[in-house]
Order: sequence, then C-alpha cells, then structure tokens
Amino acid sequence: MDKEQTVQHFLNLIKNSRRGKFKIYIGMSAGVGKSYRMLQEAHTLLRNGIDVKIGYIETHNRKETAALLEGLPVIPRRKLFYKGKELEEMDVQAIINLRPEVVIVDELAHTNIDGSKNEKRWQDVMDILAAGINVISAVNIQHIESLNEEIKSITGIEVKERVPDSVLAQADEVVNIDLTSDELIGRLKEGKIYHGDKIESALHNFFKSDHILQLRELALKEVASQVERKVEKEVAPSGAMRHERFLACISTNDTTAKHVIRKTARLANYYHSKWYALYVQTPDERSDKIALDKQRHLINNFKLATELGAEIIKVESNSVSAAIIEQAEQRGITTICIGKPHLSLFRIILATNVFNELLKKLSSSNIDLVILS
Repeated sequence: MDKEQTVQHFLNLIKNSRRGKFKIYIGMSAGVGKSYRMLQEAHTLLRNGIDVKIGYIETHNRKETAALLEGLPVIPRRKLFYKGKELEEMDVQAIINLRPEVVIVDELAHTNIDGSKNEKRWQDVMDILAAGINVISAVNIQHIESLNEEIKSITGIEVKERVPDSVLAQADEVVNIDLTSDELIGRLKEGKIYHGDKIESALHNFFKSDHILQLRELALKEVASQVERKVEKEVAPSGAMRHERFLACISTNDTTAKHVIRKTARLANYYHSKWYALYVQTPDERSDKIALDKQRHLINNFKLATELGAEIIKVESNSVSAAIIEQAEQRGITTICIGKPHLSLFRIILATNVFNELLKKLSSSNIDLVILS
C-alpha cells in the first residue's frame, strides 16, 4: 500500500467513525407494521434518555400508527410549492442543524419534489448519516433495485420508486417485519391498511395470497443475506476463502442489459463481492454509428450498474470475446455473467473464432461462466 493509499485508508476510518449508525426495517408489503415499529422504538429510546426526533413519518391515516406519534418530538416538514400546490417534504437541513442522536425517517424509497437538494430520500438519509446522526428507516422489499424484475414477474407491477442495493449494504442493522399472509390479509380486510373503497381491489391485485408468500420469501432472504454480510464482516474468517468477483457483460440491448445488471448485482450482493459491468464497443458501435436511443440506453444502464455497486468498464475492441478474456484476467474475475444464447451479445461471441478460446481460458483459469435466464 503506497503513501497516498495509506492516507486515504486513514481518512476513510475517520469518516466511518464519525458517520451515524443506520438501521433499516424491511417489510414484504405495505401494512406489515414498519412505521408502527419505528414509533414504538422511538418511545423506548425517549424513555431511556436518548434524544430522538421524528424526521418524517407516514401514518397513512392508520389510527394505531397516528396514536403512537403522541408525545414524540416531530421536526416540522419543509413546505414548498409545486405546480400550484403547497406540498411538504422532510426538512433535511433542519435535522442536521438540530443534530438529534437518532432521527426516524420513513419511506426510504420516496422521490423528492423537483427543486429538492436530492432526487431521492435515501440520498437525504446518506447526508444525515454523514453528519453523524443515527437514522432508523424503513422500506418494502419491492423497492429494492436489483429485485425490480422479479417483483414485476410476481405482481405484474413495475415499481417506479427504488432504492439501490448499496444503500442496504451500508446499514448497520437490517430487521424484517414479518407477518403471515393470513395475518396481512386479515389486517387489510379490517381496514387497517387501506380505506374501504380500496380493499376489494387490493385483495384481487397486490394482496393475493400467492403474491404475499413470494414477497415474504424475498424479504426473509434479503434480511438473511444482510445478516450473513454482517457476520462475514465482523467475525474473523477461518481458512482460505475464494474471493468472488463478477463481470457482467452488457450490450446496447436495453432490456437485456438491465436484466444482466440486476441479476449480477444480486449474485454479487449474495457473495458480498466486488463486481464490474463491461461494455465492449466494436467498430460498428462507435458513437457516430450507433443510434441516439441506444446511446441513451447505454448511459442509463451504466447509471443503474453504478447505483447497484458496479465499477464500469468500457473498452474498444474488434473482438468482444478477446476483450472479455483480457478484462477477466486483469481484474481477477471469478464469474462472467452474460445473457441468454438468443441475445445479441451471445451471437456476437458465437460469430467469432475466439469463442472456443474464451471457454478454454475460462476452464484453465477457474473462471465460471453464467448464462442468465
């Protein structure tokens, strides 16, 4: 480690020691009791002499949740006008100025109103943590970025407000708020989640029993993965371990690339490992030859991969396969992830004489090749 790296390492240690602690409650859906649990915890902290304040809470007009706000100090929301209407947002600067020991921030995946400092509430939370304030927050499993396609396949709904997996990775504690599907549907029918006019529609859409079971499984797996990450980080490992490194190979095909990026991110998250997103620009895909919409898709996919924790690699080469081999060797890659055989990237690989060389090299260097469904 050279002098500059040593200094940077020490600076990182200082920043981490100053950073606030971060706790996230995860639920399988709305109505499981995340906000309720956060408010219960706030009361417990207050009774124990901790300076805790409510930065933002969403009661959704649920009586039991609203009743728990009684007696808790609430930081007033920031009011602003948007499209002729007066709206409210969490006042991040007020929280930082007041410097409570702990602040409760609900709806982590929320998108802020245009004109706010940050686009997303999770970015506000990062600012609060950087100021040394401890944060307790909550999110539903369907808002986690790398699960977006899986959630859509389960519910038929594409969730627009999403949180990068890297945000969860920064949490010091992740807690699952769990209910059985019968308990959750019971709460819905009793009017404890939505008002009467929305109940029937919810029962036939998002709150179907099979949907809830699958979402519950995803939530349990996510929390288990986060616990495993914490154990690996804090408990000294025994024996030699293979340190996984993943390489997602993406093309200008927007749908395919998003799929490969999200699945590789899930794999990397499971193994708590570093990963890269590689785009090989062939002569046919130079910026002066490629369509503007494809260029835009490529930029968006780079942004998505970065948000999910990838390091972007963009290289120019006449041979996609040769470039993959070269980057895999340089970066110490253990697993290469590509799309299905019918996808354009795979066709490019098959069309080259280097494909056999790629397979041979992967075999001899102990690198796995994963073809994502």
